[in-house]
Amino acid sequence: MSRIYLDNAATSFPKPAAVYEAVDRAQREVGAAEGRSATRAAMEVHRVVERCRQRAARLLGAESPQRIVFTFNATDSLNLALYGLLRPGDHVVTSSIEHNSVLRPLRHLVDRGITVTYIAADSEGRVNADDVRRSLQQNTRLVALLHASNVTGAIQPIDDVGEIARSAGALFLVDAAQTAGHLPIDVSRSPVDLFACAGHKGLLGPLGTGILYVRPGVEEHLQSVRQGGTGTDSENDHQPDRVPDKYEAGNHNVPGLFGLEAALDWLEERSVTEVGRHERKLTARLLNRVGGLPRLRIYGPRSMESRVGVVSVTVEGMDPHELAAVLDETFGIEARAGLHCAPGAHRCLGTFAAGGTLRLSPSAFTTEDEIDAAASALREIAIA
Repeated sequence: MSRIYLDNAATSFPKPAAVYEAVDRAQREVGAAEGRSATRAAMEVHRVVERCRQRAARLLGAESPQRIVFTFNATDSLNLALYGLLRPGDHVVTSSIEHNSVLRPLRHLVDRGITVTYIAADSEGRVNADDVRRSLQQNTRLVALLHASNVTGAIQPIDDVGEIARSAGALFLVDAAQTAGHLPIDVSRSPVDLFACAGHKGLLGPLGTGILYVRPGVEEHLQSVRQGGTGTDSENDHQPDRVPDKYEAGNHNVPGLFGLEAALDWLEERSVTEVGRHERKLTARLLNRVGGLPRLRIYGPRSMESRVGVVSVTVEGMDPHELAAVLDETFGIEARAGLHCAPGAHRCLGTFAAGGTLRLSPSAFTTEDEIDAAASALREIAIA
């Protein structure tokens, strides 16, 4: 039985061949750490890491490579933003459909004296920017919003929300775990102050890589949450103040960054616009083929202009985990079932009590034949 992988919203697979080669070379042939030596191998590591930073800055539209902070995943990036910025007495506006990588740190920070207002989403998982405006308070320090839902794929109005936050003197944090590498992004032209994403999803890099973009000037407010060796200013027992050193204490994931650099090179050659067009075409194909099936319900926007390639469905009378097991064991199709670490999104959709949804998500490497096979399998299950 062939394997059809449709869980790219969790982590992308496969990666470009160059990613595997770069990771293997970093471990088998190079082996040095970043910024810890002046040997030829160590200098090669430095060049690759800085090239990765430059590629990430170009892809996101950052003002300079130094605005790119390397982390270990999107959760790490979001934790750095939230814990580094918020203090007792601060107020945060966010949505009820956020991922647990935002909801759980905020819940922890509530116990430390911050307050949070949660904006509800509509039946398709979209947030209204005016609700954000109405929720602002004098002590609102931060507005935090995902760029696209990891449950419904719904794209949020981040430019409108960012302008509202800026006019109120609040900072704006965007969780781009589901959009980086899928949608063209230019943070320098968008009212975004902190922009978090994973390296292993749409950016097609290895697990254990992430990025936090920090707008110029924001580092004055954003404390480091981890202190230690940076390979620079070693005579000083204070953490360096400059970005990115301020936030990159300890050894980098060098094999991961070798792989991420190769992935970003691959994306540059093909362009995020082309990759996104391919994924939207496949998503529309899937929606068209399963739409109207008896017992099968699709969640999220139907317009491809309003969503990324994340499709959530349920089949009446089937637990989503049972549905996922049948797809995997009978048809060789890998998808994800459950609450997708976003319980509020499922409360909004009315799928929380039923255990969530089945989520299918294509990538740059998914083919039309694979989408047709998934649609055929869902059709066979739904009409059984």
